[in-house]
Amino acid sequence: MKKDNSTIRLKVALRQRALKVTSAELPVLETHGGAGRIYERCYDTRVGVVLEKKPEKAEHLAKQRPTWRVYQCDSAKALACGLANDLAFGLVDIDPYGSPWPILEALLLKSRRQWPDVVQIVVNDGLRQKCKMGGSWNAGDLREMVEQYGNNLYPIYLEVAREKLEKIAGQAGFKLTGWVGYYCGHAGDMTHYWATLQKVNQ
Repeated sequence: MKKDNSTIRLKVALRQRALKVTSAELPVLETHGGAGRIYERCYDTRVGVVLEKKPEKAEHLAKQRPTWRVYQCDSAKALACGLANDLAFGLVDIDPYGSPWPILEALLLKSRRQWPDVVQIVVNDGLRQKCKMGGSWNAGDLREMVEQYGNNLYPIYLEVAREKLEKIAGQAGFKLTGWVGYYCGHAGDMTHYWATLQKVNQ
């Protein structure tokens, strides 16, 4: 059974910090809406877009937030195809059960979309658990990092995540100007981070 809310207090605190530096006029993107508990604590006064793969949860989210766009879809595939690319999201909340990297690449590299000058990205990253079990080499999202640092990425996963996000952001025309990250959850297997991305003048 997945521990859906074992770290919810920390998730909420990190998102509330990010919201304080995000204009209230900019929409929020929540890539995995789940049961909507983060919305209740963080986003109920904001406008935005929420994605959710499971139909019954998507239906609940649509009832919960009638002023939001609600899509029942595979987040990475839909975002890569340009879903909601008419909106300039000020805060992106990525909370998959596993790897966040397909979502980040879909948003920043695989779709042409508009962005404000500064974007806040908050992530609940579950990939460190796979690293703990010796599976870094088997996680396609981490292949280049394994080639650089070896298979045991578990002790340095936070540093690896920052480096990987910085690289993706750079390819998308952003620089990383802020970073907060820590391990949490059962045995420290989860990784939370908040990245501030700023557009590079071109």
